[in-house]
Amino acid sequence: MSALVSLHHVTRYAYDRPVALGPQLIRLRPAPHAGTRIARYSMEVTPVHDERWQSDPHGNWVARCTFAGTTREFSITVDLTAELAPVNPFDFFVEPYATTYPFALPSDLAHELTGYCDAEPAGARLKAFLQDLPPGPLDTVPFLVELNARVQRTVRYITRMEEGTLTPEETLAGGAGSCRDSAWLLVQALRHLRIPARFVSGYLIQLKPDAAPPAGDAPKQDTADLHAWAEVFLPGAGWIGFDATSGLLTAEGHIPLVTALHYRAAAPIAGTVGPAETTFSFEMSVARA
Repeated sequence: MSALVSLHHVTRYAYDRPVALGPQLIRLRPAPHAGTRIARYSMEVTPVHDERWQSDPHGNWVARCTFAGTTREFSITVDLTAELAPVNPFDFFVEPYATTYPFALPSDLAHELTGYCDAEPAGARLKAFLQDLPPGPLDTVPFLVELNARVQRTVRYITRMEEGTLTPEETLAGGAGSCRDSAWLLVQALRHLRIPARFVSGYLIQLKPDAAPPAGDAPKQDTADLHAWAEVFLPGAGWIGFDATSGLLTAEGHIPLVTALHYRAAAPIAGTVGPAETTFSFEMSVARA
């Protein structure tokens, strides 16, 4: 049974003096390829500004906001209503030539996906991680499921408020990372295996099961967060999401906002601001509509 939920997300920057804001690029609108139906969406930005929506090279929605004068506050409020209908994440078709790993992409498809197979140089820890994977040939989908689960088992999830994303070497060395750190590790591992992969930033909505009390890892209450995961291109299936934080495939609660070759292009908000002391705050809530 589907559930209609409303998400409320506020991001606020307060400055200790009037500052000039440069153009701000805001990536907080569900991507066109999002599988979950978005029944309603709105975004409000202060201060007064000129707002123009555009599409980036990967087909994501980006709002470009420009401002006149100075301000002591910059805030973005997103409200959306989503219909969460249960999905089977394994309900996809894979071309026969790609059902066994390793597989070779046809030349035209390989050309189109070149950037998604370009990996950064692997350090010693990532090399060891990859060498510890079972040798092929292997059934492709179970192999990807196990790889995703292995990242989840290897990297302990932590909430990390610092800016930036750790390199795979840093994540493996510490054995812990945020969702974006695990997602980037998985993207790089996949690319070194010559499997096309991309980085995804989006909302994750998790609803408490109707049955009480919730069992195991089931959420104890309805929650919503900004999240990150990886998507793999499988011939015949297209882009399939793998959440290395949970070790599971993505489902109806994963709402992509931006997909990118590199995590640097997936920041929800990017822009410049004049020199000032900044206080950052945010709030996010979800309610059943």
